[in-house]
Amino acid sequence: MIPELENRKWKVLESQRLLNKGTWMNLRQERVQLPSGSIVPEWFVLEFPDWINVIAITKDGHFVMEDQYRHALGQTHFELVAGVIDPGETPLEAAKRELSEETGFGGGNWSLFMTVSPNPTNHTNLSYTFLATDVEKLSDQHQEATEDIHVDIFTRDEVLELLNTGRIIQALHIAPLWKYFATTGK
Repeated sequence: MIPELENRKWKVLESQRLLNKGTWMNLRQERVQLPSGSIVPEWFVLEFPDWINVIAITKDGHFVMEDQYRHALGQTHFELVAGVIDPGETPLEAAKRELSEETGFGGGNWSLFMTVSPNPTNHTNLSYTFLATDVEKLSDQHQEATEDIHVDIFTRDEVLELLNTGRIIQALHIAPLWKYFATTGK
């Protein structure tokens, strides 16, 4: 039997905001004390809004994905539809909005598939992955000025090939895709 975890919370002795970018990203530095009494003089915490990802599958069983350039790595990769949950928006509303804006696909049947932390060591947010089945093309893309997204339609085997050959590198996209293949058998 798996035991219940005791929450061994750290005590915040000091907290200073180093960067304040509103709803997109904030950075704070904290001085903390562990339950053992040890003091950590510098612990950095990144505050992000929650994120969403969408595993979108068409009525004929194809995966709606995208590729886009990611400036931090200087590379273009295949990804799931993803985005930020706007203030006042539910994760499901954000997921439907992002799929429509980035790909023009929508409709279908939606369910929350998994929730993960991008990095519980220093991120405050969660990432919600939705499974959307029987989606269909409903409109054109409506990209933001900072987006240059190309829509890709793949078979199940092609998505597995992308995973197995390292052509999808975003960890928050790889985890739900592998879970999908491991749990659905599809």
